[in-house]
Amino acid sequence: MRVIAGKCRSLPLKTVPGMNTRPTTDKTKETLFNILQPYMADCRFLDLFSGSGGIGIEALSRGAEFCCFVEQNRQALNCIRDNLKFTKLEDQARVLGMEVMQALDRLEGEQVFDCIFMDPPYRREWEKKVLRRLLTASYAGPETLIVVEASLDTDLSYLREMGYEIFKEKKYKTNGHFFLHRLEGEIEE
Repeated sequence: MRVIAGKCRSLPLKTVPGMNTRPTTDKTKETLFNILQPYMADCRFLDLFSGSGGIGIEALSRGAEFCCFVEQNRQALNCIRDNLKFTKLEDQARVLGMEVMQALDRLEGEQVFDCIFMDPPYRREWEKKVLRRLLTASYAGPETLIVVEASLDTDLSYLREMGYEIFKEKKYKTNGHFFLHRLEGEIEE
């Protein structure tokens, strides 16, 4: 795994051995950031279920001002910290080593993030839990772009009823990226 573009282009990144963190392939990451690039300048980026930190580091490399990484796996946390140090991006980052819902509570009162990316474990409905929490979070505003990486068989039919809409999606062989905005005035509590 490597940084695809930006000030840290081509730098190799450490990953956690095995498939527990499912590192995003370079090709998929490049496709994702081709879509995200217009949002990156001076962006505040939140990387949930960060794994080795490749997505958040790519955002920082491409111009994001700040990234908060959330990951509970100890091996993955060590990779994130090592990767931030190696890329010299640690001054633009915050790493929360805890379960994602606990981290979302901890972030309450923080500045609004421009982009929130999540790549939760598949088929466990983490997307739904996180999206429900983000509806009322101080750090997720109406303009916040939310990107969900999920398996293609993930049920997202509840999104509109919950108060979100998919405005773009990019599907790959087994998973996809779903780009969401909050619907104004249609929030379900």
